[in-house]
Amino acid sequence: MQMPIFHRFLILTIAVAAISACGALPSGTALRFSYAMPAQGMIAAPAGVKPGWSAARFAVAAAHPLATDAGYQILKAGGSAVDAAIAVQMVLGLVEPQSSGLAGGAFLLHWDGVKLLALDGRETAPAAADEKLFLQKDGKPMPFQQAVVGGLSVGVPGVLRMLEQAHKTYGQLPWASLFEPAIALAEQGFAVSPRLHTQLKEEKQLIEDPIARPFFYRADGSAQPVGHRLKNPAMAQVLRQIAQSGADAFYRGAVARDIVRRVQGHASNPGRLSEADLATYQPMQREAMCTHWQQYWRVCGFPPPSSGHLAVMQMLGILEHTPAIEQPLQQGLPGPQWLHQYTEASRLAFADRAQFVGDPAFVRAPAGDWNSLLATDYLRARAALIGATSMKQASAGNPGPVRISHAPQAEQPEYGTSHISIVDAQGRVLAMTTTIEAVWGSRLMSDGGTGLAGGFVLNNELTDFSMLPSDAQGRPVANRVQAGKRPRSSMSPSLVFDRRDGRVRMTVGSPGGAAIINYTAKTLIATQQWGLNAQQAIALPNFGTYNGPTLLEAGRFPASTVEALRQRGHIVNEIPLPSGLQAIERTPTGWFGGADPRREGVVMGD
Repeated sequence: MQMPIFHRFLILTIAVAAISACGALPSGTALRFSYAMPAQGMIAAPAGVKPGWSAARFAVAAAHPLATDAGYQILKAGGSAVDAAIAVQMVLGLVEPQSSGLAGGAFLLHWDGVKLLALDGRETAPAAADEKLFLQKDGKPMPFQQAVVGGLSVGVPGVLRMLEQAHKTYGQLPWASLFEPAIALAEQGFAVSPRLHTQLKEEKQLIEDPIARPFFYRADGSAQPVGHRLKNPAMAQVLRQIAQSGADAFYRGAVARDIVRRVQGHASNPGRLSEADLATYQPMQREAMCTHWQQYWRVCGFPPPSSGHLAVMQMLGILEHTPAIEQPLQQGLPGPQWLHQYTEASRLAFADRAQFVGDPAFVRAPAGDWNSLLATDYLRARAALIGATSMKQASAGNPGPVRISHAPQAEQPEYGTSHISIVDAQGRVLAMTTTIEAVWGSRLMSDGGTGLAGGFVLNNELTDFSMLPSDAQGRPVANRVQAGKRPRSSMSPSLVFDRRDGRVRMTVGSPGGAAIINYTAKTLIATQQWGLNAQQAIALPNFGTYNGPTLLEAGRFPASTVEALRQRGHIVNEIPLPSGLQAIERTPTGWFGGADPRREGVVMGD
């Protein structure tokens, strides 16, 4: 049964070509698509309690109702999960430009019932980049925010090439038709949501960009208000070019030239991105990492350059070797004894992450195999380090006979991103996490050379590399900047399989920088161990650590829990932890989806 979010629809029928230059329908297929634009009442609502949504045949979960609706309409027209993901991503880049978009990157995990596909659309360092990219003349790293803002932090975008490659294999609808929702919304306008308004209001540097200022702000410098109808003719024109000519329209020609001009021409912090970097970018097909967990589950996720699956499964594996806690939930919340064990496991995983993980084309896995970090004996030994009091900061382990001579990377801020989970009517399942890194990326916009108002935000992905290439002893950091390298990520798109019948049980993921690892682990534990449904699990308070203070979501835990942790030696910080989890799980009657009450996302399906 369809689950409408709002009930009034204006119908805008858009003719769609039956065949596009880069997305021909399979022989004998006659699928067609016409986009019906929702009423402007369908803007994202403020955060709040969400019910969870049931569906029988297909479902889509995304971070904004307009994006979810675009994916829903694609699925209802017979499109595949990949088709829907493309439409959702294009709309997200328009209505949630602070988190993802054309000039970002993504990891896509896809199950077609037989084969598991892991496509890496991560950004790369330009050919002219080197390990001294963020060092000042005195050899010290630039202040982090100074490095972020401007052209220096912009990596080669990957999401569009990756989606094009996925569509060639799994597309059902013509490529051009998948851009119609975003084009229509860009031309007709969409209502500024509460979250978009707030993040414009709180942002201090985007307003300095000559494209962003007149587009996102009023003449007096105040952010466009909630409900303002925001049109983006520049993005509409760029999307039309991509729809007609494929990803080449972005990676070559006028759009590419304008991106490079913005990056290299930044007044105070020019970057090194070139047209050749854009023209030669290629996504990578990787072998997904799949790990047995508990008796029945097989959890699959991304290998390096993502640290997500490794860290999540290290944490879950370490916890399997700690004493069982009879009541991990106390009055519906994680209790202090369980939180102690969990955060200690998280410290151990983040210590290994800082020491070992980087782009596998540049960094050798410990013992020659990333799975060495998930070996039972290794995790058992790591679990033995957990005592009655907090270790406060863990050191990396030694999973192989030969010690890797890298220096651990110091913790740096990570932000942003968005997540999409989709199940189509043919049973194909997708998890895709997509990003421009920080909220508002590099604070640079490109209009694609159109000269029209609006455009898209450029990423700051290169600040996901270590700002320092080596430590005081001269040992190199695994995740240092190198030409053509992909920066380490925390993105954790995950699929859970039931080992008894091989079917997908859940698709899940979240934005949130390094906290993605903790958000994803929380949801897996709560659904597969504690018996909560996807919506209940997502709504649980957030918690974790990056191998420093213990972090608890502000206002969500009783004072007694905080005090109990402090008595165990934890340094506890209560802070906002605004996850953006999306999940869809299998039920006896179909599917059930959950969206994070901290953000504006919803689930739709039939």
